[in-house]
Amino acid sequence: MVDRGRALYGVNCQFCHGSDARGGEGGPNLLRAGIVLNDQKGELIGPVILNGRVDQGMPKFPMAEAQVGDIAAYLHSFRVAGYDASRMTPPTIVVGDRAAGEAYFKTKCASCHSITGDLKGIGTRFANDPRSLQQTFVMPGAGGRGGASVPPTTVQVILASGQKFEGRLVRIDDFIVTLTDSEGTQRTFRRDGTSPRVEVNDPLQPHKALLSVYSDKDIHNLTAYLVTVK
Repeated sequence: MVDRGRALYGVNCQFCHGSDARGGEGGPNLLRAGIVLNDQKGELIGPVILNGRVDQGMPKFPMAEAQVGDIAAYLHSFRVAGYDASRMTPPTIVVGDRAAGEAYFKTKCASCHSITGDLKGIGTRFANDPRSLQQTFVMPGAGGRGGASVPPTTVQVILASGQKFEGRLVRIDDFIVTLTDSEGTQRTFRRDGTSPRVEVNDPLQPHKALLSVYSDKDIHNLTAYLVTVK
């Protein structure tokens, strides 16, 4: 379970919570979090993973109960004190297959990105820090040095009368949606099922969709390719 959890954590959680679960790229320290400390086998961790905390920047992760249990087992395997194995940084993370990474890029990424356009020179910019490069494409906008500049998530609220309000998304859940319009005015609307109609435009949605698709191999292959883009 710990080995499976380590693999799942590496793909889905590490970019925000750090390789040692002590936080880093915008995510909190999990080893000191009350939910993790009080959890036994994923019963407290599970709802957070499955439902996310969208207002805090954490997306939902559609996982099976067994996968949640594996991640919980991995988190509970950490020794909280001292410089344990979790802090041992590997010599390099560039261990993938460049050609396979290029093929993956053309299939999954090239419809939005170009190595002669927005990604030109990305390998040079991250020449001394491929780990940050990897975290940047796995979840751009999560923060950290060298993070990509990402436009804010916007939302349009359409009332039953047909009146429309749009602006930068501040908060959304099953009960309310809050936005800041172009004049800087914050507006909050109550939600009742599908009323009012809410249309969210999240520039990071394609990347978030890949989170449940990536394998460790895909991520390492893509990293091995991107470090060569000069």
